[in-house]
Amino acid sequence: MTAKTLKNVRPMAGPATDLHIVEGRFAAAAPEGAEVIDCGGRILIPGLVECHTHLDKSLIGLPWYRNEVGPRLIDKIDNERAVKVSLGLHPQVQSERHAIELIATGTTQIRSHVDVDTHHGLAGIEGVMETREKLAGLVDIEIVAFPQSSMMPRPGTVELMDEALAMGADVVGGIDPCGIERDPKGHLDAVFAMAEKHGKPIDIHLHEPGALGTFSMEEIIARTKAHGMQGKVSISHAFCLGQPDRAVVDALYDALVETQIHIITTGSPSADVPRILELKQRGILTGGGCDGIRDTWGPYGRADMLERAMLIGMKNNLRRDDGVELALEVCTSGGAAIMETEGYGLDIGCRADCVLVEGETLAEAVVIRAPRKLVLKGGKITAQDGTAVVTAP
Repeated sequence: MTAKTLKNVRPMAGPATDLHIVEGRFAAAAPEGAEVIDCGGRILIPGLVECHTHLDKSLIGLPWYRNEVGPRLIDKIDNERAVKVSLGLHPQVQSERHAIELIATGTTQIRSHVDVDTHHGLAGIEGVMETREKLAGLVDIEIVAFPQSSMMPRPGTVELMDEALAMGADVVGGIDPCGIERDPKGHLDAVFAMAEKHGKPIDIHLHEPGALGTFSMEEIIARTKAHGMQGKVSISHAFCLGQPDRAVVDALYDALVETQIHIITTGSPSADVPRILELKQRGILTGGGCDGIRDTWGPYGRADMLERAMLIGMKNNLRRDDGVELALEVCTSGGAAIMETEGYGLDIGCRADCVLVEGETLAEAVVIRAPRKLVLKGGKITAQDGTAVVTAP
């Protein structure tokens, strides 16, 4: 791979300097003849990390979908499972379109939950795996086998989940043990048994609020201890951490710290959400994600983790510059740490996964969200001026 020198660049909005890339990693110096890229004094940050999305569900590139779905979570789940057929939703094509938009905006790593159910079988897993292979070298995609439609009420789903993990899915997914599964013991026993069998980490959607969510979170914590999976379990959404009873939340924080369970937030505007400043103060690893965008659940969202950092910051009422920087941290190093990314960062020896952004400060870069001037993956240019080097199907 051609060596590069990023000239006149400001790592993390610091003083201007030159950074060198050799064989896909940051180096102390570059050999004579290295390609020189003048960065014009722009800020360089490590690659953005999309830690919670659904690549198989996006309607990007399809005609407008008129949403007339009921308000409950189960209404959205049931509707989506049905209309995937009527809309002709192709998980490979849609996941590739979604991933390429993320590449264009500076994402270098993606964790995607992919539906596994008895209606569509493993079509979603197979489609996203194909996209992962097709975009290898441009973005890293981690696949969560996700029982969106539940496991316990739908016999055969556990077996399909097991097959998805054997095929190469990276993470065992789960969903509301009480609200959707109606069987917290059965669901969590199955999730942790599969994780133990396949040696995989866990990432559980927990939308349940208040006391119900607290109960489910306590059950997840108990199993994490029992199975010795400290540091290998993530809870996505975790709306119960946003509840008004802060004494209850404080006890949950203690248990999360003890078990090294991670939290992944989307900064949902329609729910109470985990408070990222409190999580940071407690040392609880926190990642961010856009969740579903432009899908049958709702028409909103862009595949842009700088935009998500802004939304997480706004939801958490973070107005000071250091607060906005924390929201960006959630969407970069926080997610990378949860995904146990080797060599993440801008130091010598780290992988040259990075993004050139506009602004005087990190906070301004989040606020203005200008098209990304340059995106590198392993030192290879993957996007320029807001456009990926590959074309979406």
